[in-house]
Amino acid sequence: MLSILEVEINSLGFDVWIRPLRPLMTDGDSLVLRAPTSTFKSEVTARYMPFLKEALRGIDGAPSEISIIATDELDEKTKVEVEHKEPEKKPEVIEKNTINPKYNFESFVVGGCNRLAYAAAQAVAENPGEVYNPLFIYGGVGLGKTHIMQAIGNAVRMSMTNLKVLYVSSDTFINEFIESIRTAKGANQTFRDKYRGVDLLMIDDVQFISKKPSTQDEIFHTFEALRSAGKQMVFASDRPPQDIPDLDSRVRSRFASSLVVDIQPPDLETRIAILQKKAQDAKVNIQDSALEFIAEHVPGNIREMEGVLTKVIFLAKLSERKIDLSVCREALNDYRVQTCDEITADEIIDCTCRYFNVSKDDVVGKKKNKEVVEPRQIAIYLINDLMTLPLTSIGQIFGGREHTTVMHARDKISAAVAADTKIRTAVNDIKAMVLRK
Repeated sequence: MLSILEVEINSLGFDVWIRPLRPLMTDGDSLVLRAPTSTFKSEVTARYMPFLKEALRGIDGAPSEISIIATDELDEKTKVEVEHKEPEKKPEVIEKNTINPKYNFESFVVGGCNRLAYAAAQAVAENPGEVYNPLFIYGGVGLGKTHIMQAIGNAVRMSMTNLKVLYVSSDTFINEFIESIRTAKGANQTFRDKYRGVDLLMIDDVQFISKKPSTQDEIFHTFEALRSAGKQMVFASDRPPQDIPDLDSRVRSRFASSLVVDIQPPDLETRIAILQKKAQDAKVNIQDSALEFIAEHVPGNIREMEGVLTKVIFLAKLSERKIDLSVCREALNDYRVQTCDEITADEIIDCTCRYFNVSKDDVVGKKKNKEVVEPRQIAIYLINDLMTLPLTSIGQIFGGREHTTVMHARDKISAAVAADTKIRTAVNDIKAMVLRK
């Protein structure tokens, strides 16, 4: 259920409002979730209940109804039972549900933005361990990296039932590695057996192993063990291996040792095709003008676009209306896009720092290493592009730099946007982050 919701809801909303929910009990044909507080419960019910119900309907054998209760609404006896309840084989449940059956090659819409990644993924699924090993896929948030990785997993599971397939996020890998060190003797070997005993290992969002030397060392040795055994590995990140900061050179070279492919933001035609496919899967009729309206107003991030479509379908069913432009406009009411007049330089710098995983002090300071200079120049370019500040004022924001330095940064990134897909992707992604803030 979580893997389905993570696709439908933007990452910030998922982490803030969905991840803290806990299953409390099943009562007949109803699933009861526990929220931390009454206020939290009210917010989730108002904003995300349609998504929760939709996700539940997508799971075979799941309860048909869902409700939420706040911890402070429980009686004292139930609170004690909840707080002391033993975990029910949590690792087994997580592993079982890591690959979403809806993520397959048939449901993946191919366009110019992702054609190479799609072809490489299919080749890996047909001959795991023999071609493109490892396969490294990178691209911005919500562009389909997780979908295409899990499509590989589903294809291998279907055609080669004897192979062991494991998909995890880097966050899961990191947490399990830390737990294996912290707990009883022998747990570390259990962890290693789990990750080195599979035929296909897929780790998502590997950029988050930055600045974690012990985790990087473990991934390096896992990589070597799997490659020597002829097992397939697939990694995904929001940037290519050479641009992940504070990454061990051995790990960086392993990530880049076979095929590195990128997924670009989809153009308008591809976005419309994605929405058409999503509507077809949902078995609903939607006017082409409505799909085009959504595609135009939610550019770049496929996950957000699909979430908006899910809301459109829900609103139409709720009010028993056909899906037209009026329903789409209603669904997009709370999808607020900032105007350029509302944007601040701090917001642009903050979004840039989050995207590149660097500190604000470094970006506006005097450091001149590549990991800081490129984000700084992109931030300068975006401030110049989205705001109406004099070059001298921009220079003051960045530690009192001369206006000629600002001009150089602006012109350099402007040229790179036209010629370098990596820079263009970063600029588009950060701009989308700023405008959605």
